[in-house]
Amino acid sequence: METEEKKIYTIDDIARELGVSKTTVSRAISGKGRIGQATRDRVLAFIKEHDYRPNVVARGLAQRKTYNIALLMPKDYVATEFLFFKDCMNGICEIASAYDYDIIISMVDGEDVSQIERLEANRKVDGIIVSRAVVSSRVQKYLKTCREPFVLIGPTNEPDVPFVDNKNQEAGKELTSIMLMKGMRHLALLGGNESYNVTGSRYQGFLDAHQELGIPVDKNLIFMNADNQLVVSDAVSKLYEAGADGIVCMDDVICSMCMSSLREKKIQVPMQMKVASMYDSKNLEYHNPPVTSIKFDTTGLGQMACIRLLEILGENPQEEIKPLNYQVILRESTQ
Repeated sequence: METEEKKIYTIDDIARELGVSKTTVSRAISGKGRIGQATRDRVLAFIKEHDYRPNVVARGLAQRKTYNIALLMPKDYVATEFLFFKDCMNGICEIASAYDYDIIISMVDGEDVSQIERLEANRKVDGIIVSRAVVSSRVQKYLKTCREPFVLIGPTNEPDVPFVDNKNQEAGKELTSIMLMKGMRHLALLGGNESYNVTGSRYQGFLDAHQELGIPVDKNLIFMNADNQLVVSDAVSKLYEAGADGIVCMDDVICSMCMSSLREKKIQVPMQMKVASMYDSKNLEYHNPPVTSIKFDTTGLGQMACIRLLEILGENPQEEIKPLNYQVILRESTQ
């Protein structure tokens, strides 16, 4: 027995079936414009009964939109960064889908802008979200000159570039202050890649805390670009020999490598060395001992980035924008 094919209704079909104009149907669907409540209810009831879904492609052609947003991801991200990008992406997708936009993931390799050029040339997207801001990045420079609206996730020194960011400097200052107020006077810093603006923000927070409390910074206890296990292990040895009584790591990846190095060298945490991270993750929560760290609302960061881009694209997002905040979570590594 053959199954009867389900009819796919258009706005024209609905208008003809109900004996109203296409404009009336459109107003009932969008909720905009003058239309009687009884007529609106009739249209909406028909739509529900016949499972009508607006044709986004047709709507896009009429409005010269693709209803696609590109999310640029760094090709060189490591597996330990996955949770950050996952949570951020969840926030972006949640807002985008509420306004009938789809997300296209595009991997960018360093300073190579060919992927963005292809997106622009083929008019595949209406706007771009850049997931990581880079100092003097060719990507940022290209985006400023091309026609695609964009928003950066992360800090930027460019005054005319739209961006959203966590309070990295304030959070870094608060975490460092807590460790200094616990009595540490030889506090070390294991920093990230200096080509990223977020590294500069967190570093400034570390300096601000020392300045506010009147405690001098020992530059010999600061190691930047600690981006692999060998470098971190060597830095930990030097810090311990130099008499450091605590280590602040700029992110969870560096902190995990630091904890591994301390364990390998049989340096006990927190008895012989206090440790904290300027970015929290499940990895740090389940370390032995669990690590004091800063918890950010990464999903909220993604949501805010998408809301900002939708506003630039002429949409009118109704979501309430809550200030991005953070929480310092005290765990056993600094007791």
